[in-house]
Amino acid sequence: MSAKELYLRDYQPLTHVIDRTELTFELLAEDEVIVTSLLHMRPHGDGAAQPLQLSGAPEIAPNGSDVPTMELLAIRLDDAPYPREHAQRVGETLTLSALPHRPFTLGFTTKINPQANRSLNGLYTSGGKFTTQCEAHGFRNITFYHDRPDCLSIFTTTIIAPHGAYAQLLSNGNPSERTLRADGRDEITWHDPYPKPCYLFALVAGNLDALRDTFTTRSGRTVDLVIYTDAGDTPRAVHAMESLKASMKWDEERFGREYDLDLFQIVAVHDFNFGAMENKGLNIFNAQAILADPDTATDTRYEFIQAVVAHEYFHNWSGNRVTCRDWFQLSLKEGFTVFRDAEFTADMNDRAVKRIDDVQDMRTVQFAEDASSMAHPIRPQSVGAIENFYTATVYEKGSEVIRMMHTMLGEATFRAGCDLYFDRHDGQAATTEDFVRAMQDASNNSAQPIDLSQFEATWYNQAGTPTLDVHDSYDASSKRYTLHIRQLLPTLWNQPKHQPFHIPVRLGLLSADGTTIPLHCETPCITNEDVLHVRALEESFVFSDVPERPTLSILRAWSAPVLICYDRTVAEYAFLMKHDTDGFNRYEAGQQLMLHAITQIMRDGSLSEHVQDILIASIEDVLADDSLSPALMARSLTLPDMGYIAELQDEGTVNPEHIHHGRASLKRIIAQTLCDKWHALYMRNRSTEARPYLWNVQDAGERALKNLALSYLVSADTKTYLPYAISQCRAFHNMTDVRVGLRLTLDAGDSAQRAEVLDAYATRYANNNLAMTQWFADQASADRSDVLDDVRRLLEHPAYDGKNPNNIRALIGSFAGNMRWMHHTDGSGYRFLAEHILSIEQFNPMVAAGLSKRLATAPRFEPTRRALMLSSLQHIEHYAFSPNVREIVQKTLASMQARQSAA
Repeated sequence: MSAKELYLRDYQPLTHVIDRTELTFELLAEDEVIVTSLLHMRPHGDGAAQPLQLSGAPEIAPNGSDVPTMELLAIRLDDAPYPREHAQRVGETLTLSALPHRPFTLGFTTKINPQANRSLNGLYTSGGKFTTQCEAHGFRNITFYHDRPDCLSIFTTTIIAPHGAYAQLLSNGNPSERTLRADGRDEITWHDPYPKPCYLFALVAGNLDALRDTFTTRSGRTVDLVIYTDAGDTPRAVHAMESLKASMKWDEERFGREYDLDLFQIVAVHDFNFGAMENKGLNIFNAQAILADPDTATDTRYEFIQAVVAHEYFHNWSGNRVTCRDWFQLSLKEGFTVFRDAEFTADMNDRAVKRIDDVQDMRTVQFAEDASSMAHPIRPQSVGAIENFYTATVYEKGSEVIRMMHTMLGEATFRAGCDLYFDRHDGQAATTEDFVRAMQDASNNSAQPIDLSQFEATWYNQAGTPTLDVHDSYDASSKRYTLHIRQLLPTLWNQPKHQPFHIPVRLGLLSADGTTIPLHCETPCITNEDVLHVRALEESFVFSDVPERPTLSILRAWSAPVLICYDRTVAEYAFLMKHDTDGFNRYEAGQQLMLHAITQIMRDGSLSEHVQDILIASIEDVLADDSLSPALMARSLTLPDMGYIAELQDEGTVNPEHIHHGRASLKRIIAQTLCDKWHALYMRNRSTEARPYLWNVQDAGERALKNLALSYLVSADTKTYLPYAISQCRAFHNMTDVRVGLRLTLDAGDSAQRAEVLDAYATRYANNNLAMTQWFADQASADRSDVLDDVRRLLEHPAYDGKNPNNIRALIGSFAGNMRWMHHTDGSGYRFLAEHILSIEQFNPMVAAGLSKRLATAPRFEPTRRALMLSSLQHIEHYAFSPNVREIVQKTLASMQARQSAA
């Protein structure tokens, strides 16, 4: 059975509009909730002549799985029973005929079992509380509805519960007074005055601790802020509260957006499929995206929480007040909001380091997706399961597309375009065309209008990663420098032939002493002083008044998500590492120099003395550069990730063992050659150990630099320096140092050393879910031949919950991302992953699909591993039932067949 493909071209407007939605939830028990919905509807367009189709969970779960079901108790039309003979229920679709050709009210009474809902979509229980997740199709597991984002309605929600059973009965909007009903139960009503789609609906009932604060808006209103946590966890929500207030202030200053309700609430839950959810006025967060303290959260986690809190808050405008018309437009809200949270994080911390971190994520995750069988544009044309839209392409590449517009238009014009977009579409479900049109109109009113039509046609509709093939020449007599750029367009198995992209290329020219040469392009191709617009398949750009042959600094600040093919010498990379004035390109020159060295080792078996000398001298220059922040220095000295190296290999040739050998060999050379300097760097950056932990740019940077030095030291002389790592584990000063020490010990320690640090950690954090989740992840990521044996053993650990998404991703997901040992040539890793994809699919198809994507890169690997992955994919296809998993597996198999036929 093939997964049914859904197409953007099939979008049809609603036949009936729901102006108001009244919901009543009777919480009888964790396994029984009665939901009564009253929908105030009217025909829309020619809808009066058509049957009404609504979405709702099926009566019986398919294939004996544990996915949610819903019992339909009653249907009412205008306060009278609706004739059941006019209702047809098939799967998740309820069709009603013989409806009035005028406004009417339609009522449903349904019964659901939240306790049995382990898909975590809809209403479910977690740790003794009720909670919801409705994006993308969770609301249909609650009641029958237009479960699509273009149905905007005013929601009023009443919650009825046994008296005193739940201290909090929460939903969207502003609350009424909580009352005691005549029947002895508690009741509260929430009203959200802003129209929203049902995916933004939320409900929470539980007994929670509360961290409270207030925020005063720029117009002088006081907004009450509350973060709800499990008992005893509110101290770990302080960082999130400070992040929330900072994001509210920043959004007012940078985008002119003020919060619009009197109350903003966040609830932390431990069972959650996503990182967080932006439900209007009641955000629900995965606990690991909201709770932090020095004992349990790393520096990276602190920044992650800051960014996620901001992301969900920013959605109040870019996602809630203006939502997307259909799920094919998902990047409209997610790509835009990722850009907004990235800018916020950059402003709050170190802009150059934030840019580097984002590019690393793009290269290791999104580039892999673009090269996989699941490659798709940021606005896909089709999909097999809506939940499979939640990808690095839609989110992170979508953000890069927004960033390119910001780069081309400049801050002032981009802000004017955002204001136009919000003003035009407030309270509406919009499209990506609406957003680009606002930017185009703002550009047309600026001093430098830019035509965005080619940009929109290509970046929103074409998948894959383009490559810029760059050549240059210099004429000393005329002092003219010519830059030749050719676009190498990606060829994808299921995509039409690509057209040339419109690519903004930020660039600089450097003289021999490192000073910047002014850009004088002979054609009008530059905007915002240094942004070159590449539009044709092949173009040449001539720069005049260039006094000497320059060194090209291209794609500054990574101005476009592309690959660069430009033949440089190792000496040129070393020059840019020392002299480039762009922080990202300085880092990038070091990465390319290291990649050159790794590639040479992989190809020749050793590193030439010439390359080694230049690389070591360049690293010494970085180590001696006091102008670099500690964090930027740490990033600049970190080797390229194995995943990124893999993406640079030709298709059908990826061999993780060869990549690991090349990377580990270079690390050992750098470590041993500069061992004294690494030791001095380690000792110089230990000052944070002598004072209480603080998360700030300086301290986090020093820890990053210290731990990088420690990693090199352990590689240089394990016997001497591994005790340093074990000492960090024993000290338990902060989770950043503990986890670095733990990972180094897992990779390089003997069995007794590993047992010591693992046992000490597990004893200290036995009752801490978040800390134990990290413990699982570190063991599954270890560089050890017996890592799969450890993972299988940990599946039986008492702290491991096999139905908790955080635990699944930490243990099974981390092993699936362990590039060396997941891809062992005995095929055990693939078989293990297939086994667990099929078992997890039975209760949570969304999480199972996420794991399935690890096999979608099969065509990239060399023949032995590719054949083993093929066998596991075929096994999954034979047994899988969910559209989520079947889409990924079947498209991967189809792409492999297409490639084989083409060969």
